[in-house]
Amino acid sequence: MQSQSVVYQPLYEDIVARLDPEYVAFHKEHMLYKPLQHQRPWNPDIRKEPNVPGNTSPLQVGSVRDLSVGRCMARVFKPEGAPPEGGWPVLLYFHGGTSDPYHGFPWRAKCVVVSVDYRLAPENPYPAAVEDAVESLQWLYTHGKAELTVNTKRIAVGGSSSGGNLAAILALKAAEMTPPIPLVFQMLFVPVTDNLANPDGDPHASWYECRNTVWLSPARMLWFRNNYLPKAEDRGKWDASPLFAPDELVRKTPKAWIALCELDILRDEGTAYGEKLQKAGVDVEVKVYKGAPHHITNMDGAVTQLGRDLISDAVQALGVALGTL
Repeated sequence: MQSQSVVYQPLYEDIVARLDPEYVAFHKEHMLYKPLQHQRPWNPDIRKEPNVPGNTSPLQVGSVRDLSVGRCMARVFKPEGAPPEGGWPVLLYFHGGTSDPYHGFPWRAKCVVVSVDYRLAPENPYPAAVEDAVESLQWLYTHGKAELTVNTKRIAVGGSSSGGNLAAILALKAAEMTPPIPLVFQMLFVPVTDNLANPDGDPHASWYECRNTVWLSPARMLWFRNNYLPKAEDRGKWDASPLFAPDELVRKTPKAWIALCELDILRDEGTAYGEKLQKAGVDVEVKVYKGAPHHITNMDGAVTQLGRDLISDAVQALGVALGTL
């Protein structure tokens, strides 16, 4: 039973004043006494627990199927009804580092969603997750039409947090493959783009400005970093930190939509990545959600207005890119 005596996720005054009020009420009721991974002895079974409370119930889909896409598994969600001529558009999606491949929004855009259950650290540190991302895209491009009735000319990639990191990296990897795998869109929710970022706010001020934020503190982010990238020399490589990707490769990536949260330590590195894409000539939209903490992307069932606004925006952007809206 969760202890009611130890406050693991405090609400600091400088943050409460800026947080969405609906979120503050939810946090007080459900989050104050909930210990996070870095506050507990590590056990892989932690991943079986619900990652973020406050999600909506799974939406009705036509079918759900698990399959192997290389060295990892993926869960495939198909919409109801018959596919359009040429096959379903498809989103290759990377979750935020949990063992639950579900994310509530994509099916409203009427596409197939392939949610990749990539290998996780600390058991499988870098570059295992990147390898799984690449293999899953190669599998989808080679086998997707025959096995999933998807249109391999209408592939988007997306992900949240660590999954946003992988989606950004995969957009770059796809462009450098021989031959390149064409993508039509990259959807990045609160992505990690710079694994050299410093808690003192250099070069990304949000790391210091939001040091007292909820859910993703600097201490927790560094715990994730140390588990995934135990070798310091790997942290600045562009397939760990896409902010350092060469410009000639960045300009080959597809149109991007980046969702950021105002009260997230990752906000400014996400902004920097959007600016990097824009300078390289990539069509990019960056949206910063005021009053939102890092994990609001998964809380449209609890923080209703802010969460639903974000999800609605995401559905719109994805649907336009895939030609389903």
